Amino acid sequence: MLVRISLVTLLLGALSLAKQPNIVFFFVDDMGWQDTSVPFYSEKTPLNELYKTPNMEALAKDGMLFTDAYACAICSPSRVSLMTGMNAARHRVTNWTLVKNGGKDGILSKKKLIQVPNWNVNGLQPIGSGIERAVEATTLPTLLRDSGYRTIHVGKAHFGAAKTPGENPANLGFDINIAGHAAGGPGSYYASNNFSALFRRGSPIWNVPGLENYHGTDLHLDEVLTIEANKAVDQAVADKKPFYLYMSHYAVHAPFEPNLKLIQKYRKLGLNKHAATYASMIESMDTSLGSILENLKKHNIEDDTIIVFMSDNGSPASNPQNKPLQGAKISCYEGGTRVPMIVKWPGVTKPGSRNSQYLIIEDIFPSFLEMAGVEYAGTESQVIDGVSFVPLLKDLSLQTRDRSIFWHYPNTYHQEPYSSIRKGDWKLIYKYYGQKFELYNLKEDIGEANNLASQQPAKLKELASGLGDFLRSTKAQRPRVYGSKVEIPYPDEVVNRIP
Repeated sequence: MLVRISLVTLLLGALSLAKQPNIVFFFVDDMGWQDTSVPFYSEKTPLNELYKTPNMEALAKDGMLFTDAYACAICSPSRVSLMTGMNAARHRVTNWTLVKNGGKDGILSKKKLIQVPNWNVNGLQPIGSGIERAVEATTLPTLLRDSGYRTIHVGKAHFGAAKTPGENPANLGFDINIAGHAAGGPGSYYASNNFSALFRRGSPIWNVPGLENYHGTDLHLDEVLTIEANKAVDQAVADKKPFYLYMSHYAVHAPFEPNLKLIQKYRKLGLNKHAATYASMIESMDTSLGSILENLKKHNIEDDTIIVFMSDNGSPASNPQNKPLQGAKISCYEGGTRVPMIVKWPGVTKPGSRNSQYLIIEDIFPSFLEMAGVEYAGTESQVIDGVSFVPLLKDLSLQTRDRSIFWHYPNTYHQEPYSSIRKGDWKLIYKYYGQKFELYNLKEDIGEANNLASQQPAKLKELASGLGDFLRSTKAQRPRVYGSKVEIPYPDEVVNRIP
Protein backbone atom coordinates (compact mmCIF):
# COMPACT_ATOMS: atom_id res chain seq x y z
CA MET A 1 0.00 0.00 0.00
CA LEU A 2 1.32 3.47 -0.89
CA VAL A 3 1.35 5.76 2.15
CA ARG A 4 1.15 9.46 1.38
CA ILE A 5 2.74 11.73 3.97
CA SER A 6 1.98 15.41 3.68
CA LEU A 7 4.65 18.09 3.97
CA VAL A 8 2.74 19.52 6.94
CA THR A 9 2.92 16.15 8.72
CA LEU A 10 6.66 15.96 8.12
CA LEU A 11 7.18 19.49 9.43
CA LEU A 12 5.12 18.83 12.53
CA GLY A 13 7.07 15.66 13.17
CA ALA A 14 10.37 17.47 12.80
CA LEU A 15 9.25 20.21 15.16
CA SER A 16 8.16 17.69 17.77
CA LEU A 17 11.60 16.07 17.62
CA ALA A 18 13.47 19.36 17.73
CA LYS A 19 15.24 19.75 21.03
CA GLN A 20 14.58 22.95 22.91
CA PRO A 21 17.82 24.42 24.24
CA ASN A 22 18.22 24.93 27.95
CA ILE A 23 18.66 28.58 28.88
CA VAL A 24 20.68 29.84 31.84
CA PHE A 25 20.36 33.55 32.58
CA PHE A 26 23.10 34.38 35.09
CA PHE A 27 21.96 37.78 36.34
CA VAL A 28 24.13 39.76 38.77
CA ASP A 29 22.94 42.63 40.93
CA ASP A 30 24.73 46.00 40.95
CA MET A 31 27.78 44.78 39.03
CA GLY A 32 29.46 47.53 37.06
CA TRP A 33 30.85 47.36 33.53
CA GLN A 34 34.41 47.31 34.89
CA ASP A 35 33.88 45.06 37.92
CA THR A 36 35.60 42.09 36.27
CA SER A 37 38.93 40.88 34.93
CA VAL A 38 37.23 40.68 31.51
CA PRO A 39 37.94 43.92 29.59
CA PHE A 40 34.70 45.27 28.12
CA TYR A 41 36.50 48.48 27.17
CA SER A 42 38.91 48.63 24.22
CA GLU A 43 41.82 48.15 26.59
CA LYS A 44 42.46 46.68 30.02
CA THR A 45 42.01 49.06 32.95
CA PRO A 46 43.30 49.01 36.54
CA LEU A 47 39.95 47.61 37.69
CA ASN A 48 40.27 44.71 35.23
CA GLU A 49 43.65 43.98 36.77
CA LEU A 50 42.22 44.14 40.30
CA TYR A 51 39.23 41.81 40.05
CA LYS A 52 39.51 38.04 39.71
CA THR A 53 36.78 36.53 37.52
CA PRO A 54 38.33 33.52 35.75
CA ASN A 55 34.97 31.92 34.99
CA MET A 56 33.76 35.05 33.25
CA GLU A 57 37.00 34.96 31.29
CA ALA A 58 36.32 31.35 30.28
CA LEU A 59 32.76 32.20 29.26
CA ALA A 60 33.97 35.12 27.14
CA LYS A 61 36.56 32.87 25.52
CA ASP A 62 33.82 30.41 24.55
CA GLY A 63 31.15 32.96 23.65
CA MET A 64 30.38 36.48 22.47
CA LEU A 65 31.09 39.57 24.58
CA PHE A 66 28.88 42.64 24.14
CA THR A 67 30.69 45.91 24.80
CA ASP A 68 27.56 48.09 24.61
CA ALA A 69 24.90 46.22 26.58
CA TYR A 70 22.53 48.33 28.66
CA ALA A 71 20.05 47.92 31.49
CA CYS A 72 17.96 50.42 33.41
CA ALA A 73 19.92 52.40 35.97
CA ILE A 74 18.22 50.70 38.93
CA CYS A 75 17.09 47.18 39.73
CA SER A 76 13.28 46.75 39.71
CA PRO A 77 12.81 48.55 36.36
CA SER A 78 15.42 46.26 34.75
CA ARG A 79 13.77 43.15 36.16
CA VAL A 80 10.29 44.11 35.07
CA SER A 81 11.59 44.97 31.59
CA LEU A 82 13.27 41.60 31.09
CA MET A 83 10.14 39.82 32.36
CA THR A 84 7.74 41.73 30.10
CA GLY A 85 9.70 43.03 27.10
CA MET A 86 8.50 46.55 27.89
CA ASN A 87 10.58 49.67 28.41
CA ALA A 88 10.33 51.27 31.86
CA ALA A 89 8.56 54.29 30.36
CA ARG A 90 5.75 51.94 29.34
CA HIS A 91 5.46 49.64 32.36
CA ARG A 92 5.96 52.54 34.78
CA VAL A 93 7.95 50.62 37.39
CA THR A 94 10.55 53.35 37.26
CA ASN A 95 12.15 52.97 40.70
CA TRP A 96 12.83 50.15 43.16
CA THR A 97 9.89 48.50 44.87
CA LEU A 98 9.48 47.03 48.35
CA VAL A 99 6.53 48.05 50.53
CA LYS A 100 2.99 47.96 49.14
CA ASN A 101 1.94 51.46 48.08
CA GLY A 102 5.24 52.78 49.45
CA GLY A 103 8.09 54.43 47.60
CA LYS A 104 11.27 56.41 48.03
CA ASP A 105 11.64 60.08 47.13
CA GLY A 106 14.78 62.16 47.13
CA ILE A 107 15.88 65.62 48.08
CA LEU A 108 14.12 67.43 45.22
CA SER A 109 10.79 66.06 46.46
CA LYS A 110 11.55 66.57 50.14
CA LYS A 111 12.37 70.21 49.45
CA LYS A 112 9.07 70.49 47.52
CA LEU A 113 10.76 71.36 44.25
CA ILE A 114 9.73 68.35 42.14
CA GLN A 115 6.60 66.22 42.45
CA VAL A 116 7.05 62.60 41.34
CA PRO A 117 4.23 60.98 39.32
CA ASN A 118 2.21 58.06 40.70
CA TRP A 119 4.52 55.42 39.26
CA ASN A 120 3.80 51.69 39.61
CA VAL A 121 5.28 51.30 43.06
CA ASN A 122 3.75 47.83 43.50
CA GLY A 123 5.72 46.47 40.57
CA LEU A 124 4.87 43.50 38.37
CA GLN A 125 1.74 41.49 39.11
CA PRO A 126 0.04 38.47 37.52
CA ILE A 127 -2.78 39.18 35.09
CA GLY A 128 -6.09 39.56 36.88
CA SER A 129 -4.64 40.33 40.30
CA GLY A 130 -6.16 43.79 40.36
CA ILE A 131 -3.39 45.36 42.45
CA GLU A 132 -3.36 49.14 42.19
CA ARG A 133 -0.31 51.00 40.89
CA ALA A 134 1.12 47.90 39.25
CA VAL A 135 1.68 46.50 35.77
CA GLU A 136 0.04 43.21 34.82
CA ALA A 137 1.67 41.24 32.02
CA THR A 138 2.31 37.83 30.51
CA THR A 139 5.81 37.07 31.70
CA LEU A 140 8.80 35.46 30.01
CA PRO A 141 8.85 32.40 32.31
CA THR A 142 5.10 31.93 31.82
CA LEU A 143 5.57 31.67 28.07
CA LEU A 144 8.56 29.35 28.44
CA ARG A 145 6.73 27.17 30.95
CA ASP A 146 3.70 26.92 28.67
CA SER A 147 5.96 25.73 25.87
CA GLY A 148 7.40 22.87 27.91
CA TYR A 149 10.23 24.39 29.93
CA ARG A 150 10.78 23.87 33.61
CA THR A 151 11.22 27.40 34.89
CA ILE A 152 13.53 27.82 37.87
CA HIS A 153 13.97 31.01 39.86
CA VAL A 154 16.97 31.20 42.20
CA GLY A 155 17.92 34.23 44.27
CA LYS A 156 16.74 37.81 44.03
CA ALA A 157 13.25 38.46 42.65
CA HIS A 158 12.32 42.08 43.41
CA PHE A 159 9.46 42.04 40.90
CA GLY A 160 6.52 43.04 43.09
CA ALA A 161 5.95 44.70 46.46
CA ALA A 162 5.61 42.79 49.73
CA LYS A 163 2.17 41.37 50.54
CA THR A 164 1.15 41.29 46.88
CA PRO A 165 0.97 38.25 44.54
CA GLY A 166 3.89 39.61 42.51
CA GLU A 167 6.19 39.21 45.50
CA ASN A 168 6.32 35.45 44.80
CA PRO A 169 7.99 34.39 41.52
CA ALA A 170 5.78 31.29 41.56
CA ASN A 171 2.87 33.62 40.72
CA LEU A 172 4.79 35.04 37.75
CA GLY A 173 5.48 31.89 35.76
CA PHE A 174 8.20 30.06 37.68
CA ASP A 175 7.68 26.40 38.54
CA ILE A 176 10.27 26.68 41.29
CA ASN A 177 11.11 29.63 43.51
CA ILE A 178 14.24 29.44 45.62
CA ALA A 179 14.86 32.41 47.94
CA GLY A 180 12.98 35.03 45.90
CA HIS A 181 10.69 37.61 47.51
CA ALA A 182 9.99 41.36 47.56
CA ALA A 183 13.33 42.63 48.83
CA GLY A 184 16.13 43.74 46.54
CA GLY A 185 18.97 42.79 48.86
CA PRO A 186 19.69 40.13 51.46
CA GLY A 187 19.51 40.65 55.20
CA SER A 188 22.94 39.05 55.34
CA TYR A 189 25.13 36.92 53.09
CA TYR A 190 26.02 34.67 56.03
CA ALA A 191 24.14 31.50 56.93
CA SER A 192 25.61 31.98 60.43
CA ASN A 193 23.35 35.07 60.61
CA ASN A 194 20.44 33.12 59.11
CA PHE A 195 20.62 35.44 56.08
CA SER A 196 18.82 37.91 58.31
CA ALA A 197 19.02 41.66 58.82
CA LEU A 198 17.94 41.30 62.44
CA PHE A 199 21.51 40.70 63.63
CA ARG A 200 22.25 44.32 62.73
CA ARG A 201 18.86 45.61 63.87
CA GLY A 202 17.49 45.79 60.35
CA SER A 203 13.94 45.12 59.21
CA PRO A 204 12.88 41.47 58.78
CA ILE A 205 11.53 42.40 55.34
CA TRP A 206 15.12 41.91 54.08
CA ASN A 207 15.49 38.38 55.45
CA VAL A 208 16.09 35.83 52.69
CA PRO A 209 13.27 33.23 52.77
CA GLY A 210 13.27 29.49 52.19
CA LEU A 211 16.85 28.65 53.18
CA GLU A 212 16.22 27.58 56.76
CA ASN A 213 18.02 24.26 56.27
CA TYR A 214 21.28 26.18 55.97
CA HIS A 215 20.80 28.44 59.00
CA GLY A 216 23.64 28.34 61.48
CA THR A 217 26.17 26.89 59.06
CA ASP A 218 29.34 28.55 57.81
CA LEU A 219 28.12 28.78 54.21
CA HIS A 220 27.87 31.97 52.15
CA LEU A 221 24.64 32.94 50.39
CA ASP A 222 26.30 32.66 46.97
CA GLU A 223 27.27 29.07 47.79
CA VAL A 224 23.81 28.14 49.05
CA LEU A 225 22.00 29.57 46.03
CA THR A 226 24.41 27.74 43.74
CA ILE A 227 23.88 24.43 45.54
CA GLU A 228 20.11 24.84 45.23
CA ALA A 229 20.32 25.89 41.57
CA ASN A 230 22.40 22.85 40.70
CA LYS A 231 19.95 20.59 42.52
CA ALA A 232 17.09 22.02 40.48
CA VAL A 233 19.04 21.48 37.26
CA ASP A 234 19.87 17.92 38.35
CA GLN A 235 16.16 17.20 38.76
CA ALA A 236 15.23 18.77 35.42
CA VAL A 237 17.84 16.63 33.69
CA ALA A 238 16.60 13.52 35.49
CA ASP A 239 13.06 14.36 34.39
CA LYS A 240 14.26 15.01 30.84
CA LYS A 241 12.83 18.51 30.87
CA PRO A 242 14.35 21.51 29.10
CA PHE A 243 14.91 24.21 31.68
CA TYR A 244 15.12 27.95 32.04
CA LEU A 245 17.36 28.72 35.01
CA TYR A 246 17.07 32.32 36.14
CA MET A 247 20.15 32.42 38.36
CA SER A 248 19.56 35.82 39.89
CA HIS A 249 22.22 36.51 42.53
CA TYR A 250 21.69 38.95 45.36
CA ALA A 251 25.40 39.61 44.93
CA VAL A 252 26.94 42.09 44.70
CA HIS A 253 24.26 44.26 46.29
CA ALA A 254 24.64 45.73 49.77
CA PRO A 255 25.11 44.84 52.61
CA PHE A 256 28.81 44.80 51.85
CA GLU A 257 29.89 41.65 53.64
CA PRO A 258 33.08 39.97 52.48
CA ASN A 259 33.38 36.37 51.45
CA LEU A 260 35.60 35.37 54.37
CA LYS A 261 37.37 32.73 52.29
CA LEU A 262 38.53 35.30 49.75
CA ILE A 263 39.00 38.71 51.37
CA GLN A 264 42.52 38.28 52.75
CA LYS A 265 44.12 38.07 49.31
CA TYR A 266 42.74 41.53 48.54
CA ARG A 267 43.70 43.00 51.88
CA LYS A 268 47.25 41.79 51.22
CA LEU A 269 47.19 43.83 48.02
CA GLY A 270 46.79 46.93 50.18
CA LEU A 271 43.10 47.56 49.46
CA ASN A 272 41.04 49.28 52.10
CA LYS A 273 38.33 47.27 53.86
CA HIS A 274 35.47 48.28 51.56
CA ALA A 275 37.39 47.79 48.31
CA ALA A 276 38.66 44.39 49.48
CA THR A 277 35.18 43.38 50.58
CA TYR A 278 33.72 44.29 47.20
CA ALA A 279 36.48 42.46 45.32
CA SER A 280 35.81 39.33 47.38
CA MET A 281 32.09 39.60 46.58
CA ILE A 282 32.87 39.82 42.86
CA GLU A 283 35.07 36.74 42.99
CA SER A 284 32.48 34.87 45.07
CA MET A 285 29.87 35.53 42.38
CA ASP A 286 32.30 34.33 39.71
CA THR A 287 32.94 31.12 41.66
CA SER A 288 29.21 30.46 41.51
CA LEU A 289 29.27 30.90 37.75
CA GLY A 290 32.03 28.32 37.53
CA SER A 291 30.00 25.83 39.58
CA ILE A 292 26.94 26.29 37.36
CA LEU A 293 29.07 25.74 34.24
CA GLU A 294 30.72 22.68 35.77
CA ASN A 295 27.34 21.15 36.57
CA LEU A 296 26.28 21.52 32.92
CA LYS A 297 29.44 19.67 31.91
CA LYS A 298 28.76 16.94 34.47
CA HIS A 299 25.41 16.26 32.82
CA ASN A 300 26.93 16.50 29.34
CA ILE A 301 24.45 19.21 28.36
CA GLU A 302 26.76 22.18 27.88
CA ASP A 303 26.33 21.97 24.10
CA ASP A 304 22.55 22.03 24.57
CA THR A 305 22.55 25.05 26.86
CA ILE A 306 22.56 28.77 26.10
CA ILE A 307 24.21 30.89 28.80
CA VAL A 308 23.68 34.63 29.11
CA PHE A 309 25.60 36.65 31.72
CA MET A 310 24.40 40.17 32.54
CA SER A 311 24.05 42.74 35.33
CA ASP A 312 20.92 44.73 36.19
CA ASN A 313 22.60 48.16 36.46
CA GLY A 314 25.91 49.80 37.22
CA SER A 315 27.69 49.59 40.55
CA PRO A 316 26.84 51.94 43.44
CA ALA A 317 28.78 55.16 43.89
CA SER A 318 30.36 53.77 47.07
CA ASN A 319 32.39 51.26 45.05
CA PRO A 320 35.48 51.80 42.89
CA GLN A 321 34.29 53.73 39.88
CA ASN A 322 33.73 52.40 36.37
CA LYS A 323 36.43 54.52 34.73
CA PRO A 324 36.46 55.44 31.91
CA LEU A 325 32.67 55.63 32.36
CA GLN A 326 31.06 58.47 34.27
CA GLY A 327 28.44 57.94 36.94
CA ALA A 328 27.13 54.98 38.92
CA LYS A 329 23.92 53.14 39.71
CA ILE A 330 20.74 55.23 39.27
CA SER A 331 22.53 57.93 37.27
CA CYS A 332 21.72 58.85 33.68
CA TYR A 333 25.34 58.34 32.63
CA GLU A 334 27.00 55.26 31.14
CA GLY A 335 28.27 54.12 34.54
CA GLY A 336 24.67 53.70 35.64
CA THR A 337 23.34 51.82 32.64
CA ARG A 338 26.13 50.15 30.65
CA VAL A 339 26.65 46.61 31.98
CA PRO A 340 28.78 43.52 31.33
CA MET A 341 27.14 40.94 29.06
CA ILE A 342 28.39 37.66 27.60
CA VAL A 343 26.42 35.14 25.53
CA LYS A 344 27.46 31.57 24.83
CA TRP A 345 25.28 29.61 22.43
CA PRO A 346 27.22 26.55 21.28
CA GLY A 347 27.20 26.25 17.52
CA VAL A 348 25.87 29.79 17.10
CA THR A 349 28.10 32.35 18.80
CA LYS A 350 31.66 32.64 17.56
CA PRO A 351 34.07 31.76 20.39
CA GLY A 352 36.08 34.71 21.64
CA SER A 353 34.09 37.25 19.65
CA ARG A 354 33.32 40.86 20.62
CA ASN A 355 30.21 42.68 19.46
CA SER A 356 29.98 46.47 19.66
CA GLN A 357 26.33 46.72 18.59
CA TYR A 358 24.14 47.99 21.40
CA LEU A 359 21.15 46.34 23.03
CA ILE A 360 19.04 46.94 26.12
CA ILE A 361 17.45 44.92 28.92
CA GLU A 362 13.96 44.59 27.37
CA ASP A 363 15.62 42.76 24.45
CA ILE A 364 16.06 39.73 26.73
CA PHE A 365 12.33 38.92 26.46
CA PRO A 366 12.03 38.47 22.66
CA SER A 367 15.54 37.01 22.41
CA PHE A 368 14.93 34.17 24.87
CA LEU A 369 11.58 33.44 23.25
CA GLU A 370 13.25 33.20 19.84
CA MET A 371 15.95 30.95 21.25
CA ALA A 372 13.25 28.66 22.63
CA GLY A 373 11.16 28.75 19.47
CA VAL A 374 8.25 30.50 21.18
CA GLU A 375 6.16 33.15 19.45
CA TYR A 376 4.48 36.00 21.30
CA ALA A 377 3.44 39.22 19.65
CA GLY A 378 2.29 41.01 22.78
CA THR A 379 -1.07 42.65 23.36
CA GLU A 380 -2.55 46.12 23.30
CA SER A 381 -1.61 46.52 26.97
CA GLN A 382 1.75 44.76 26.63
CA VAL A 383 3.54 46.29 23.68
CA ILE A 384 6.92 44.62 23.24
CA ASP A 385 9.59 47.32 23.03
CA GLY A 386 12.45 44.83 23.05
CA VAL A 387 14.11 43.58 19.86
CA SER A 388 15.64 40.11 19.60
CA PHE A 389 19.43 40.13 19.54
CA VAL A 390 19.57 36.58 18.13
CA PRO A 391 20.54 37.91 14.66
CA LEU A 392 23.53 39.66 16.26
CA LEU A 393 24.67 36.34 17.70
CA LYS A 394 24.63 34.75 14.28
CA ASP A 395 26.16 37.53 12.17
CA LEU A 396 28.84 39.87 13.50
CA SER A 397 28.45 42.12 10.45
CA LEU A 398 24.91 43.19 11.34
CA GLN A 399 24.45 46.83 12.35
CA THR A 400 21.93 48.26 14.84
CA ARG A 401 23.28 51.79 15.02
CA ASP A 402 20.17 53.32 13.44
CA ARG A 403 18.04 52.02 16.32
CA SER A 404 17.04 54.28 19.19
CA ILE A 405 17.04 52.99 22.76
CA PHE A 406 15.60 54.85 25.73
CA TRP A 407 15.76 55.33 29.49
CA HIS A 408 13.14 57.02 31.66
CA TYR A 409 13.45 57.94 35.32
CA PRO A 410 10.81 60.48 36.48
CA ASN A 411 11.75 59.88 40.12
CA THR A 412 13.97 61.76 42.55
CA TYR A 413 15.54 58.96 44.62
CA HIS A 414 19.28 59.82 44.70
CA GLN A 415 19.03 61.55 41.28
CA GLU A 416 17.13 64.27 39.53
CA PRO A 417 14.49 63.02 37.07
CA TYR A 418 15.63 62.41 33.49
CA SER A 419 14.88 60.76 30.18
CA SER A 420 17.54 59.83 27.66
CA ILE A 421 18.04 58.37 24.20
CA ARG A 422 20.93 56.73 22.39
CA LYS A 423 20.94 56.58 18.60
CA GLY A 424 24.13 55.56 16.86
CA ASP A 425 27.10 57.08 18.66
CA TRP A 426 25.02 59.94 20.03
CA LYS A 427 23.32 60.14 23.42
CA LEU A 428 20.99 62.87 24.65
CA ILE A 429 20.05 63.34 28.30
CA TYR A 430 17.08 65.51 29.24
CA LYS A 431 16.96 66.59 32.89
CA TYR A 432 13.48 67.68 33.91
CA TYR A 433 14.53 69.91 36.79
CA GLY A 434 15.53 73.12 35.04
CA GLN A 435 14.83 71.52 31.61
CA LYS A 436 18.50 71.00 30.75
CA PHE A 437 20.14 69.01 27.97
CA GLU A 438 23.40 67.09 27.71
CA LEU A 439 24.55 65.70 24.36
CA TYR A 440 27.49 63.34 23.97
CA ASN A 441 29.27 61.51 21.18
CA LEU A 442 30.04 58.20 22.89
CA LYS A 443 32.47 57.07 20.21
CA GLU A 444 34.71 60.05 20.87
CA ASP A 445 33.77 60.69 24.50
CA ILE A 446 32.79 57.50 26.35
CA GLY A 447 33.27 59.32 29.66
CA GLU A 448 30.60 61.91 28.78
CA ALA A 449 32.88 64.79 29.69
CA ASN A 450 32.17 67.14 26.76
CA ASN A 451 28.56 68.34 26.53
CA LEU A 452 27.91 69.24 22.87
CA ALA A 453 24.30 70.41 23.26
CA SER A 454 25.12 74.02 22.39
CA GLN A 455 27.50 73.08 19.56
CA GLN A 456 25.30 70.56 17.74
CA PRO A 457 21.82 72.16 17.46
CA ALA A 458 20.69 69.91 14.60
CA LYS A 459 21.64 66.71 16.45
CA LEU A 460 20.09 68.08 19.65
CA LYS A 461 16.80 68.73 17.86
CA GLU A 462 16.85 65.33 16.11
CA LEU A 463 17.33 63.35 19.31
CA ALA A 464 14.97 65.51 21.36
CA SER A 465 12.29 64.87 18.75
CA GLY A 466 12.91 61.11 18.86
CA LEU A 467 12.84 61.09 22.65
CA GLY A 468 9.67 63.16 22.79
CA ASP A 469 7.91 60.91 20.28
CA PHE A 470 8.83 57.84 22.30
CA LEU A 471 7.63 59.33 25.59
CA ARG A 472 4.30 60.23 23.99
CA SER A 473 3.90 56.81 22.38
CA THR A 474 4.44 55.03 25.70
CA LYS A 475 2.31 57.55 27.63
CA ALA A 476 5.30 57.99 29.92
CA GLN A 477 4.70 59.72 33.20
CA ARG A 478 6.54 62.99 33.75
CA PRO A 479 7.31 64.85 36.97
CA ARG A 480 5.81 68.22 37.80
CA VAL A 481 7.15 71.34 39.41
CA TYR A 482 5.87 71.13 42.97
CA GLY A 483 2.38 72.58 43.26
CA SER A 484 1.77 72.61 39.52
CA LYS A 485 -0.97 70.56 37.87
CA VAL A 486 0.95 70.48 34.59
CA GLU A 487 3.72 68.00 33.82
CA ILE A 488 7.13 69.38 32.88
CA PRO A 489 7.31 69.74 29.06
CA TYR A 490 8.57 67.07 26.69
CA PRO A 491 12.17 67.54 25.53
CA ASP A 492 11.24 68.51 21.97
CA GLU A 493 8.87 71.16 23.25
CA VAL A 494 11.74 72.72 25.17
CA VAL A 495 14.17 72.47 22.24
CA ASN A 496 11.70 74.10 19.89
CA ARG A 497 11.69 77.15 22.14
CA ILE A 498 15.46 77.55 21.82
CA PRO A 499 16.28 80.39 19.38
